[in-house]
Amino acid sequence: MRRLPRTAPLAALPSVLLNASLNVLRPAFAALAALVALASAAHPAAASTIASRTFHANALERDWPYVIYLPTGYRADGPRYPVLYLLHGNNGEPMDWVTQGALQNAADTLIAHHEIPPVVIVMPQGGTDWYVDRKEKMETAFFSDLMPEIESHFAVDDTRDGRAIGGVSMGGFGALRYTLEHPDMFCGTMLLSPAIYSGDPPPASSARRVGVFGEHQFDSHIWRTLNYPAQWSGYFGRPWRVPFFIASGDDDLVIQAESSLLYTRLREAGNPAALRIVDGGHVWPVWRELLPAALKYTLACVR
Repeated sequence: MRRLPRTAPLAALPSVLLNASLNVLRPAFAALAALVALASAAHPAAASTIASRTFHANALERDWPYVIYLPTGYRADGPRYPVLYLLHGNNGEPMDWVTQGALQNAADTLIAHHEIPPVVIVMPQGGTDWYVDRKEKMETAFFSDLMPEIESHFAVDDTRDGRAIGGVSMGGFGALRYTLEHPDMFCGTMLLSPAIYSGDPPPASSARRVGVFGEHQFDSHIWRTLNYPAQWSGYFGRPWRVPFFIASGDDDLVIQAESSLLYTRLREAGNPAALRIVDGGHVWPVWRELLPAALKYTLACVR
């Protein structure tokens, strides 16, 4: 059988021919490298992880699910990451932050651009409990069960300087309450269209219908006991000040007015705060638009 002549190895080629070949290939390699860089910029952190977990919460006397975001490069045996707790709205789901709020893409992009540090984000299931100890001991469970669960199973900071909180709508009510009650535990807070009212909630508010603030009918006294004005003097009587990012859509008339009022009261009291009012109503497209700026402001405090 006739053998074909063996191709000469690259190193054996005459130098003139070798250089000419490389000069032809260099533009192609450069173009390929540019395409790879462009793809990396468009998808800066494809290796970040979204996971759903469940654990037993003693205060709730049941299993409690949550969703967690782990940034690219996360290692359980690596350095500790700052942690952000995000609370969803009334009758929502933890995964709403991901599926409707585009949280993973926002966090990946901000981390890739070094606008926020790599951060673990925890999103618990809140149902319609408004994050208070009424229908269930949800507030107790958050501090006594959820936070120890996260801090014992994930490489997260367990100090104030490495911990932040936020929420949307009902979750904004909860995040504001938790911050004012425990300013020693959070260094930053974000409130997106928070369902907070300086007086009673308006007739259309779900706070009147969920059986939290009164078992059979809404009870104004219970609401006012748990609402943020009742926590105001206690917060300002303590040494910690937490920066607040507060935002709303301009068509969300009552909540944007209440958000502006909270911002004004905080600033008048010397507390750091930022306010954003954008086009839109009480909907996820508004919160999705606000989320990158909210993350940047809220996580500026972490180490």
